[in-house]
Amino acid sequence: MSVPSRLAQLKENWKRSIAKPKEGKAEDEDEDEVVTLPNWPESVRRVPNIALRSALFGAIGKGGRPYVEQVEINSLGGISIYYTGVLLDQGDLDVWETVLHLARMQELGSECRVTAYRLLKVLGKTDTGKNRKILDKHISRLKATALQIKVGRFSYEGSFINEVYRAQDERSERIYVIRLNPKLHVLFNGDQYTNVNWSIRQALHGKPLAQWVHGFYSTHARSYDYKVETLHQLCGSRASSLSDFKKDLRRSLEAVVRASTAEGQPFSYLLEGNLVKVKTSPSASQLRHLAKKR
Repeated sequence: MSVPSRLAQLKENWKRSIAKPKEGKAEDEDEDEVVTLPNWPESVRRVPNIALRSALFGAIGKGGRPYVEQVEINSLGGISIYYTGVLLDQGDLDVWETVLHLARMQELGSECRVTAYRLLKVLGKTDTGKNRKILDKHISRLKATALQIKVGRFSYEGSFINEVYRAQDERSERIYVIRLNPKLHVLFNGDQYTNVNWSIRQALHGKPLAQWVHGFYSTHARSYDYKVETLHQLCGSRASSLSDFKKDLRRSLEAVVRASTAEGQPFSYLLEGNLVKVKTSPSASQLRHLAKKR
């Protein structure tokens, strides 16, 4: 074989060797796959049920809250949550829902760049120095979390926000650069998420237990009866007694009735002793879910 022919052969062999997949990489072939969140309308916030069927984002008011480490969070059966970080509230959930909402149109795990002004606007808040400071605290709390979650055969370990840093654009506008963990998509598998009516949730702003109640019952295609004690544990309330919680729960249920009725989504309840009976109107997707079970 001539020298030029030999060189050509060696070059071809080299091309084939680098093109050939390395052994042992078959299971990792999906590492470069582009992962996105399922899209949803502007009028709702799509939220994993783990955030709505547990005390992960508690029905707690303003004020200091403790830091916990590897504590088991009260949740409905089928959900296991271990949490490390400062206890979270419904305001933190508002911000996380909004970050998910803004990041849903791009690859999960890529940088989501958003101005403080836009974040506050989507949250339904005015752009003031006070609100920017509060927003900063929410984002920092969501970043400084560690979660171990298991739902059925799916699991997730990570934080609510993987990375965040602040910057300024050419107009000196404050920008958040947020990156979510691409593995978050497992929390949206199957029917493990709920579309929460954003208008109703905003109407309940400042009423943490009412927001929790609305989110919790939104996850139910068919409502079940719950004991007051069960709801007390699931929502993470700090009420000192069950009787105090029951009074707050009744006020919160009334608030959800008013906000839901105003949006044309009937919601009614009945408190019989220590049993809470709620009736809601299933969404279109929940009706399809119920039809499958027949």
